[in-house]
Amino acid sequence: AENESSFKLWYLRPFVMRPVTSLSTKVSIFGQTMDIPIFVSPAGVQALVSEHGEIATARACGRIGTIFGLSQHATRSIEDVQAGARKTNLWFQCYILKDRRLTLALVKRAIKAGYKGIFLTVDSVRFGFREADVRNNFSALPPPHRLVNYDFHEAKSLEHTYNGKKHSSWDQNTELMFETNLTWNDVSWLKKEGCENVPLVVKGIMTGEDAMAALDAGADGIMVSNHGGRQLDGALSAIDALPEIVEAVKSRGAPILLDGGIRRGSDVLKALSLGATAVGVGKPVFFSLALDGEEGVVRMFRILIKELKAAMALCGCENIASIGPQLVTNHPFGGPSRYVRSSL
Repeated sequence: AENESSFKLWYLRPFVMRPVTSLSTKVSIFGQTMDIPIFVSPAGVQALVSEHGEIATARACGRIGTIFGLSQHATRSIEDVQAGARKTNLWFQCYILKDRRLTLALVKRAIKAGYKGIFLTVDSVRFGFREADVRNNFSALPPPHRLVNYDFHEAKSLEHTYNGKKHSSWDQNTELMFETNLTWNDVSWLKKEGCENVPLVVKGIMTGEDAMAALDAGADGIMVSNHGGRQLDGALSAIDALPEIVEAVKSRGAPILLDGGIRRGSDVLKALSLGATAVGVGKPVFFSLALDGEEGVVRMFRILIKELKAAMALCGCENIASIGPQLVTNHPFGGPSRYVRSSL
């Protein structure tokens, strides 16, 4: 909730009398052109809400012209998603597992299948306690669902961890696979051994110090994220952590992505104004996918695009390059003042 509500503490400063006839939302990241600065953040087990799961979402991204991030914990495999969404710019998200060989094998599988970038999630040596999962008795994936990317390796036996029901929350079971003795040397290792020819973006950065450390370790980009606000109670929202990170790495020229709390096109504009190169969406994808599969996700994107274009035009921005910090401010009266969006 804090990720979403924090956007209301940032206000737009509209500039008028600027040409906006040729408005464009195109942006380039690592030489990869996106038609919009909004992509799908990696999020697992999408087949829980729609039959075709990650394949449907990936197809929607291809139709819109943006990146789809496939979670290591997907319910559709690396290869099946690629085969089902050949026109989509696919990226793969990984964790560093206790079995480093398996981590590397998964990354190399994705790159061999044509995935054009890797997200490395670094904020999950432990998962925050999922009270809702406990209340709902969600301690394992319901049959026939499973984390299919492990089926192609010796790690098929890992089902005894993520579906082992040792803990009363599913995420507490999945974390049994993860390496807990991580250092920045592991980022250097993954870049050298698995990602020399594709960009590596470190996901889960919330401080300027960690952003610098990630780039020093060999990461090509940063993703500001607090894992949907489900990890550490009392942590900053992603949008509030963004300015510090932008300031810390501004001399490095690395792309800075953000996810967490994006619900409106105006939220996208605020994040870009504060220094994000592009933003990811997660929860809205699940709601849209559950409602109407691929078509639901396409409709979600079209709503966000329409809102973003309107906000850009009203702020005098004809393209993404014209968006900057001059467009945002905190409320002049300070404090917890928040605007209320009209229901009309």
